[in-house]
Amino acid sequence: MSSMAKIMVVLSRILVGATFVFSGLMKAVDPLGFTYKIQDYLIELGLTALFPLALPAAVLMVTAEFALGAFLLLGIYRKWTTRLVLLFMIFFTPFTLWVAIANPVEDCGCFGDAFVISNWQTFYKNLLLLAGTVWLMMKWTQITPLFTKKATVPIAIVTLLLGVLFALHNVYRLPVIDFRPYKIGANIPLQMYVDPEKADLYETIFLYSKDGVTKEFREENYPWDDSTWTFVDMKTHLVREGQKPKIEDFSVESLYFDDATASWQSGGDITDILLSDPSYTFLMIAYSLEEMQMRHLDRFRDVARHAAKKGYSFYILTASGPDVVGKWERQQQTGFQFAHADERTLKTMIRSNPGLMLLKEGTVMGKWNDSNVPTTDKIELIIK
Repeated sequence: MSSMAKIMVVLSRILVGATFVFSGLMKAVDPLGFTYKIQDYLIELGLTALFPLALPAAVLMVTAEFALGAFLLLGIYRKWTTRLVLLFMIFFTPFTLWVAIANPVEDCGCFGDAFVISNWQTFYKNLLLLAGTVWLMMKWTQITPLFTKKATVPIAIVTLLLGVLFALHNVYRLPVIDFRPYKIGANIPLQMYVDPEKADLYETIFLYSKDGVTKEFREENYPWDDSTWTFVDMKTHLVREGQKPKIEDFSVESLYFDDATASWQSGGDITDILLSDPSYTFLMIAYSLEEMQMRHLDRFRDVARHAAKKGYSFYILTASGPDVVGKWERQQQTGFQFAHADERTLKTMIRSNPGLMLLKEGTVMGKWNDSNVPTTDKIELIIK
């Protein structure tokens, strides 16, 4: 084999292997986030009955992706590794072409939240990986192993165990690295703001007709004071795409029980109140009360009692409807202050149902999944 062909084998091995390892790790950091992405695809494909399989599929896929990349870089099981990587690429390359054309989701989620690229960029990336994989499949005997055959089996087992255990740890605990805009230390109001000069620029077009002729006008010259023109329609189009705020959908409405109607009602928007409170605000986040884990509910009760004693705010944020809230509260008798927010927002805020978030003036001071909710003594140490 020529020196150029050998160089191509090495480069393809590094490119494909490193990409698989990085992609697998970034999704393994947040398997629940990848699960939600899979569910988005299932919704678009009309396969919502497969939702229960989304989490196992996510863990299996990120483990396989990480392990195959590692095997390729280490040079173990060369023949079967290149075959399996090729199967991966044969499936995902046309799939990402469909995603790029149909645009069912804004981004494919191939690198989790760590590194977001467009759907077309994802497809082009996969074309490059497919080309490298085909070359490796043809030249798999030229992939130099880094270890002896005797060490292959234990190295493979350790690699697989590391992948699956790391993914499961991030399922049952919060992600070890938080790439989302609600990470500890982030200020939510700042994440919601974009300089108007750098934001999207839109233009409004007015359609007026006169003597059977329809003409377009702009804001500076439309004939609002000329009765000979008749207004037909108004439309807005994007002139220049600008920066997007990192948080676009954070909105919270309070819920209260109305004695007159004996039902739970919306009490209005409290987003600014939550984000401007100079004291501490505890948010128990449970996107679904019906699916919520109940085994650690008493920990949240303790936090709520402590917050009331100290004069801190405590809310339970949920996407469940008023009827579900009413039924749940009648059963649990928590006395919590309820509020409503979008399900996707709540899932983004914390990967736990329920979870606890501590805010001060809109800054995230702490986040805990239900099994790690701190005791009141630890809370006071955190606050101090």
